[in-house]
Amino acid sequence: MTRRLFSRRAFTTTAAAAAAAIAPFAVASQVKAAPADKTAGKPGGLRRITLYAEKLPDGQLAYGLEPGKPTIPGPLIEMIEGETLEIELVNNTDVTASLHVHGVDYETNSDGTRMNNSVVEPGGRYVYTWRTHAQTSRPDGTIEPGSAGYWHYHDHVVGTDHGTGGILRGLYGPLVVRRTGDVLPDKTFTVVFNDMKTNNLTQAPDFTAKLGERVEFVVITHGNFFHTFHIHAHRWADNRTGLLEGPQDQSRVIDTKTTGPAESFGFQVIAGERVGPGMWMYHCHVQSHSDMGMAGTFWVTDAHGNVPGHSMDEMSGHSMSGMSGHSMDGM
Repeated sequence: MTRRLFSRRAFTTTAAAAAAAIAPFAVASQVKAAPADKTAGKPGGLRRITLYAEKLPDGQLAYGLEPGKPTIPGPLIEMIEGETLEIELVNNTDVTASLHVHGVDYETNSDGTRMNNSVVEPGGRYVYTWRTHAQTSRPDGTIEPGSAGYWHYHDHVVGTDHGTGGILRGLYGPLVVRRTGDVLPDKTFTVVFNDMKTNNLTQAPDFTAKLGERVEFVVITHGNFFHTFHIHAHRWADNRTGLLEGPQDQSRVIDTKTTGPAESFGFQVIAGERVGPGMWMYHCHVQSHSDMGMAGTFWVTDAHGNVPGHSMDEMSGHSMSGMSGHSMDGM
């Protein structure tokens, strides 16, 4: 199988990006590791990308794949077990920043902390190296876990030596490490609970998919609070991929998962499977959190891009509390 650096789904432009003039920032770009077919291919060795840390007009901070195009959350980065990724971080902010990752292998010089002298001063640049590996057996017969999973990256120096200020202001993003043969989604949506905001918005963003599309959600939590992610009318297996591996797979099937600071998980669902198109809510199920804006809409459209009973104007202008600041993805 011929493997390409980026898939056809990389760097897609969504309706939310088209509405960037009225949104606080654009929908996150994606760094794709897999070929444009239905399953993840074989690892491709070493890849290199450049990531930019920049300041938004409202004072927030964000990562982006191009100068002047930062997003909150930062770009979705994908790897396949066995790959190595070199990321040059260019710091275009006025504060020292860094890049720290969860779930993969790195040396101390890619730790992203002051302790290991791996931070980037304003105007500077620095290369971080992330490595992944497949599951294997140790000499003592125990199993060494592989790198595949739903992970994330974030700053570890802005505000405090733990990056408290950087995370609060938006310096974070999703990382998905796939295993060769993993089923690929048609779309990936990232939901980050960051204290009492979702994707740093006071009103959770909306997402859109067509009936039957395979949709992947990556859920990350930052800040100081625990949250409970719930999505209406859809459910997934509580395992690495969210998919049952066969009739005998005993993974618990759920539609709600509690998550705390620095935790991340992901899953795939078929949009509208057995329930059809509609306006489906997703939210934090801590009741007071939902009431304060941590609730958005997962729009599932029919083959023509419509949701029965709802107009296009309603779909483009809807939010759970009537507030502005949400984004529509995938329209």
